[in-house]
Amino acid sequence: MDQYRFIEERVTKPLGMSSTGFYVREADRDRLAEPQIDPATGKRPPLFDATQKPKLFSGGGGGVSTASDYLLFSEMLLHGGGLGTTRLLSQSTINLMTSNALKPGIAYSAATLQRFGDIGPTPAMGQGFGLGFAVRTETGQNPLPGSTGSFYWTGAYGTTFFIDPKQQLIIIMMIQVPRVAGPFYRHEIRYLAYQALSVPD
Repeated sequence: MDQYRFIEERVTKPLGMSSTGFYVREADRDRLAEPQIDPATGKRPPLFDATQKPKLFSGGGGGVSTASDYLLFSEMLLHGGGLGTTRLLSQSTINLMTSNALKPGIAYSAATLQRFGDIGPTPAMGQGFGLGFAVRTETGQNPLPGSTGSFYWTGAYGTTFFIDPKQQLIIIMMIQVPRVAGPFYRHEIRYLAYQALSVPD
């Protein structure tokens, strides 16, 4: 079974993610979002052609989806690997995935720290890295709001998902912007989401 069929049969179809895959089929091409124009160049950033079925499927990138589909996947992660009557992962697997897997004392170059900034899985950002995403390991280090145990990741052109189990919060941002613009939108959506949370008296 190839990667595409495996993901379709074991992940997207069971979760009801009908608009998720590695390319956009003909019937859905008018729904494909275009990236913003980069003010510095006056051009759209180069992206892979999502209308063409790739020869090789990536395990870590190159997917296309919708916010509603991504929400289903995020809800599965938030609820311990299950959604409704469908279970993809056990709670113990989710616990392992959302735990910091990095050894203490890892040295990071200045270039790495600058490249990743607030999403860096570093002690300076109060984060580590689990099996697939950054994990908040402590409070007070990262400039962005979020509870210890939150986990998330972001795509090259701004698409971001963020899950805070303590707050039962999911944030999904589906954008296509120049790479330098991604952090601005990522910060804004996080601040706005947490400011909107009701705080009991």
